[in-house]
Amino acid sequence: MKSAISQSLWKEANRVLVGGVNSPVRAFKGVGGDPFFAASGKGARVTDVDGNELIDYVLSWGPLILGHAHPRVTEAVRLALEKGSSFGIPTEAEIRLAERIVEIVPSIEKVRLVNSGTEATMSAIRLARGYTVRDLIVKLEGCYHGHADGLLVKAGSGLTTLGVPTSPGVPAAYASCTLTMPYNDLDAARALFEAHGENIAAIILEPVPGNMGVVLPEDGYLQALRDLTATYGSLLIFDEVMSGFRVAMGGAQAHFSVMPDLTVLGKVIGGGLPVGAYGGSEEIMDRVSPVGPIYQAGTLSGNPLATAAGIATLDVLEEPGVFNGVVETTTKLGAELGALAREAGVPVFQTQLGTMSCMFFHDGPIKSYSDATASDTKRYAKFFWGMLERGVYLAPSQYEAAFTSIAHGPSEIDQTLSAAKAAFAAL
Repeated sequence: MKSAISQSLWKEANRVLVGGVNSPVRAFKGVGGDPFFAASGKGARVTDVDGNELIDYVLSWGPLILGHAHPRVTEAVRLALEKGSSFGIPTEAEIRLAERIVEIVPSIEKVRLVNSGTEATMSAIRLARGYTVRDLIVKLEGCYHGHADGLLVKAGSGLTTLGVPTSPGVPAAYASCTLTMPYNDLDAARALFEAHGENIAAIILEPVPGNMGVVLPEDGYLQALRDLTATYGSLLIFDEVMSGFRVAMGGAQAHFSVMPDLTVLGKVIGGGLPVGAYGGSEEIMDRVSPVGPIYQAGTLSGNPLATAAGIATLDVLEEPGVFNGVVETTTKLGAELGALAREAGVPVFQTQLGTMSCMFFHDGPIKSYSDATASDTKRYAKFFWGMLERGVYLAPSQYEAAFTSIAHGPSEIDQTLSAAKAAFAAL
């Protein structure tokens, strides 16, 4: 794989950008070596600055469920841009995207658009605290909810990749308002609520974690958390930034029929542009300014470009057979990758729900953060580079999800399986 131009750019980047990147996991610390630089993307493939064409299973970390530069999305953004990139004034597109979210996500009656997943989770937690008049938040080990101070406690994503359980710069007093417990451990949840329940504002979790690898909830787990929070008068917050419109059109809550009090969204609803959202019942959401006293604002929130891209993406996804087609592709690919791993004698544990999947280099089962971090990351790194050399780009960390898009067709699947067979054999 050619890399001369990427290597040159990497040296330049390290002179002016912190660590050469603007988001830590892009630095390839989880797999070793240096990252490549993207030049363009089309459909299921991304082309780097050296001219290498790669089948992309990262897809901008999830939002590109239609693939790169889908014509409906690019045209929608072009038309919006011609009218103006930002106004700081209400636009009709904000209403139309909000209507679609309310229509598709079961628990949401009203929504507030923001600019990122971090901003959305931060705002949802402030709302939960203001609504319940309580201070404590419970998060699940290995779940990642962005980089707001109180959520950088036993978090996943880049923090797991880099081996940093918490972050310097977070005051101990602030972190003390965040309690943690293992995912899929109901006994721990009950014990925590017995000790602190009257002071707990909310539990926040990824209902299907995708930031310690993809980990699935055990039967009845999400409903048990729903019941527990209801008993103690706490709120249940589902962070569906990743699982929304990926696990199912209505998210994990629709798939498992468990309704949270608040839902956090992002990624897909921006169609590749920066966006986030949080929503819930009218009663709870009307506590937010300007209707209620809980303040949250954003100059670029609901900007015309992101709303146009999001509406176009949802339009395509809701066409008959489109979403189910991506799920079928993901399922088929996972089954055949698993067969190749077994054939090569490589122990892996696979997880998949909807269009999200993960292959842990571990014999499993993977039910929690501690299980996930017992994976063989060195073997994953070798597999990652073996696939990249053969034209397939996977997440540069064992602890991230793989994503498929509507653009991943038979030729991409065949090439991926051919590369995997050789990469497994090399292990």
